[in-house]
Amino acid sequence: MPRMIDQIRASKLPSNMMQFAAKGALSVPPDENIEILVYLAKHNKIFGDLARITLAGWDEKASLAAAADPKTPREVLDYLVSPNNLRPNLLPALLENPAVAASELAKVAQSASAESIALMLKSERVRGAKAILESLRSNPYLKASEASEVAGLLNGNQGAAQPVTAAPAAPVASPAVETKRADVAQAVVATATAGEAPSAESTPEDDAAVAAYLAEHTEEIVEAAEKPFQPVGGIVDLLGADYFPVVEVRNIEPEQPAITTTASAAAAKPAAVKPAAVDPGKRANTMQKINSLDVKGRIQLALKGNKEERSILIRDGTKVVALAVLEAPKLSDGEVEKFALQKNVLEAVLRQIPLKRRFMKNYIVVRNLVANPRTPLDLGLGLMKHLLIVDLKNLSNNKEVSETVRKLATKLFKQKQDDANKK
Repeated sequence: MPRMIDQIRASKLPSNMMQFAAKGALSVPPDENIEILVYLAKHNKIFGDLARITLAGWDEKASLAAAADPKTPREVLDYLVSPNNLRPNLLPALLENPAVAASELAKVAQSASAESIALMLKSERVRGAKAILESLRSNPYLKASEASEVAGLLNGNQGAAQPVTAAPAAPVASPAVETKRADVAQAVVATATAGEAPSAESTPEDDAAVAAYLAEHTEEIVEAAEKPFQPVGGIVDLLGADYFPVVEVRNIEPEQPAITTTASAAAAKPAAVKPAAVDPGKRANTMQKINSLDVKGRIQLALKGNKEERSILIRDGTKVVALAVLEAPKLSDGEVEKFALQKNVLEAVLRQIPLKRRFMKNYIVVRNLVANPRTPLDLGLGLMKHLLIVDLKNLSNNKEVSETVRKLATKLFKQKQDDANKK
């Protein structure tokens, strides 16, 4: 008797049965069920979206069994390990499955999160595979200590790799870098300089938060020490086009008294004067302060500064600075609600928010994360089950989020509506 997957490939099933198949509702063994779902997700234009939604929420035990089994079809393993579909809980099993192609793991290594990098470096297979390690070395989330470890593994694996890896490995252990590390360590207890001083008076709680954060992230701070402030999305998006005439006037500050005391000059440049009247130099001063700080100074400001400073620094393109904002003792729930909805922040910020239990107790934060089109798909789909029925309905009509999110929201909305009607 032919398997159901063979009948689906041959297009021999009626439409209603295909819909059952895309929901994972056919009476077939678990391994065949997941094979059917992957086939539909990759090759069927009509039921592919439904199959992808089903796979995203597929039973974890069955998914783990498929990820660990060398007999699982290659197409299924390639789907599960793809960076677009990868569920973090499946990664350890996929790493050790010899049937998973090293080339696919190399793709994962190139864009893996910090947590996934740690898992990969614990894998004996990864530690012995040059191609995967080379991809891992180019990952922007790789810490300095991890980069050193990867370089050492590459040197130890193949002598031919030494000319390539020797150059990156040397700076990690160089005296200059060690001196920088010592400077950062001293900054934990040092008093902030005038250029690094926050806008508000710091409390002992603020100082403790700074000390703890600098100590915990020393390697990352050393690695990013010279990076200037570059907001995600660009400065125009951060401050708005109307802000820049103010910046222009600020840049020629020595000339400003002559300009502002002349009525004709003021009339000639209404666009430059109008924003200043609305916001008299405050934002310009904040940006001047932030632009003058190095990474260490921006971290202190993120942890000890005020709401306006945090709203700018959360968009810092340097990850260790942006994440410091989420550790600020004065950070309010209202600020986090806005951060969860922002499109112009690093993905690492959106991934970090759910790791804080305090934030996840706030329903608005959860709702905003799911509704944010920049939120990683695996994170958004996992949080969606916590949404109320009215928000599921709104999400199902939200054209900004992906079609996969909208379809799952529609499915959950109907399920909850049916459950409510039965009561």
